[in-house]
Amino acid sequence: MTAYSRDIARLAAHDAQVLGVSVDSTWSHIAWQDKEIGKLNYPLASDFYPHGEIAKKYGVFRTGDPIPGINERAVFVIDKQGVIIFAQLYELGEAPDNEDVFHVLEGMNTAAARPA
Repeated sequence: MTAYSRDIARLAAHDAQVLGVSVDSTWSHIAWQDKEIGKLNYPLASDFYPHGEIAKKYGVFRTGDPIPGINERAVFVIDKQGVIIFAQLYELGEAPDNEDVFHVLEGMNTAAARPA
C-alpha cells in the first residue's frame, strides 16, 4: 500500500485517484499507519460496519480459511462511468505491482485519445 503513496504524483498525472478499503476499523487504520507503515498519501476507508459490506459487493470478502472475515488483497481500476475495467487478486503477503495499474491507465488514456 505504501507503493501507491510513493507513486501518487504519477497516478495523478493519469487523472487517477487511489482509495484503499479494509474491513478494519478506522482506529486500527490509524494505529497501523502510526506504528507500522507510516502515513498514507491517499484515503483509507473502513469497511468495518456493516462488516465487510463493500468487500462482499466486490466479491473479495473471505469466508473461509485462512483468516475468514477479512478482505482479499485486490486492486480494482474503475473508470469515471463506474465500470470496473481491471480487477486482480493478490496473495495477502504480496505487494501488488503498480506497473499493472499504470499499464491499464495508459491504455485508457490511449483509447480516450483516439478519434471516435
